[in-house]
Amino acid sequence: MKLTIGLLRRAAIVALAVVSSVHAAEWQPAGAGQIPLWPDGAAIARPEAKGAESASATASQVAGRPWSKVENVVRPTMTVFPPRGANTGVAVVVFPGGGYNILAIDLEGTEVCDWLTQKGVTCVVLKYRVPGSGPHWDEGCKCAKVPRVPMALQDAQRAMVLLRERAKEWGIDAHKIGVLGFSAGGHLSAEVSNQAKLRYAPVDAADRQSSRPDFSIVLYPGHMWDGEHLDKIKFGLRASAATPPTFIVQAQDDPVDDVHESVVYYLALLNADVPTELRRSASARIEIRTSAKPVAARPPALVRP
Repeated sequence: MKLTIGLLRRAAIVALAVVSSVHAAEWQPAGAGQIPLWPDGAAIARPEAKGAESASATASQVAGRPWSKVENVVRPTMTVFPPRGANTGVAVVVFPGGGYNILAIDLEGTEVCDWLTQKGVTCVVLKYRVPGSGPHWDEGCKCAKVPRVPMALQDAQRAMVLLRERAKEWGIDAHKIGVLGFSAGGHLSAEVSNQAKLRYAPVDAADRQSSRPDFSIVLYPGHMWDGEHLDKIKFGLRASAATPPTFIVQAQDDPVDDVHESVVYYLALLNADVPTELRRSASARIEIRTSAKPVAARPPALVRP
């Protein structure tokens, strides 16, 4: 009996170790490989990660299913999903949301690519650095913080220049590369659309390419509204005539990102004479994953090649 109990105890320890290792494993996309954004030896800032990169399912559900989150990303990558069927030449870089602290990697990442690639669009999921890589809420001080180094923005710009540099290799029209982001990723879509210059020192020939997208899709952005004013955007973000055409999607009753976050950006785009459209629904947070909610019953036609 003692021998049996001892064996069971050792088996349980091994099983727990296996479960822990699976939980702590880095995110791996299905059917595609990750491409490092930065060359070996590049001096990039490191986020204040509290451990190794990990991917895990959440307890909360959307449309009856859990979603996967990625934490502690210190080695940012992009994953290129080629179009299925006729290639339109259009590419979209997807920025998952997560408050700049985690990444909703499937719900606001790979599942978007499942949809876009069916439409002949090359889809790229950006696994950008987190946590604290952009304006975010810090639970430690219960306050909003802005990082000294804009790590997420740097990763977004780097993805854009790499795509343009290798556009021919991937069958992409270098003048039809857009961005699409949710929540914090929506803020990142706006940020990369309004930067005239790189926010990092060039590291190779790819950085001679433009880092500004040709179009921008912003879904329920965060970190835009100061809670009072609608005539200026938080953290110094400014639209200009060089901002690409922008499509904004927002639910009026979004419980996380207030409708004013989208409105303040929309008004700034209008004032800068940027071609823009704000699509507002009365209720339900917008996701590509379908559910019984009316706004999620059919994904909007955001991209027309």
